[in-house]
Amino acid sequence: MKNKFLIILAVVLINAGCTDMTARTEVGSDNLPADLVALVAPGQDVASARLLPEDNCYWYEHHGQVETTLLPLTTTEGRPICMQSQT
Repeated sequence: MKNKFLIILAVVLINAGCTDMTARTEVGSDNLPADLVALVAPGQDVASARLLPEDNCYWYEHHGQVETTLLPLTTTEGRPICMQSQT
């Protein structure tokens, strides 16, 4: 019984060490205008945000446990933040 408890405890501690503990909400980034930063919903990495020319929308890097993925930068209402085309 004691060995089973120690194994479970070891698994929990190992998994706890795998999480990313750094805060990813960095509002006030130098690469985005202040009015655009004010629109961004919390929990998004504004420091890694960039405007992609393919869709003219802002995307940020989401650092998951396995991989880093580009996700659309969204407002608090869940809408993607995009620039209007100049045509």
